Amino acid sequence: MNPSSLTPLTIRVILPYHLRNLAHVGPEVASQVVEPVTIRRVLDAIETAYPMLRGTIREYETGQRRPFLRFFACAEDWSLESVDKSLPSAVSEGKEPLLIIGAIAGG
Repeated sequence: MNPSSLTPLTIRVILPYHLRNLAHVGPEVASQVVEPVTIRRVLDAIETAYPMLRGTIREYETGQRRPFLRFFACAEDWSLESVDKSLPSAVSEGKEPLLIIGAIAGG
């Protein structure tokens, strides 16, 4: 096993307003994640650091993304991608944040 793969990377995450308020944080938080950097690992790290967010980004039982939240990485919608797919290197390297965006619905 490559020892560098065990070194945590700092991943930047932008949270929507309502989740920031719940977690009492600013718009951007940092999470420590080991490679491969995936949405699942980032969410696991966020929920560990901010337990009050458990169940707000993904369902407790299924782990599925909540319907009115979307994930964006490098200006691309990752909401329908596998949560175990490696995120782009710009996110893994901390150059770009993973965005969690509250979707807007209306009629």
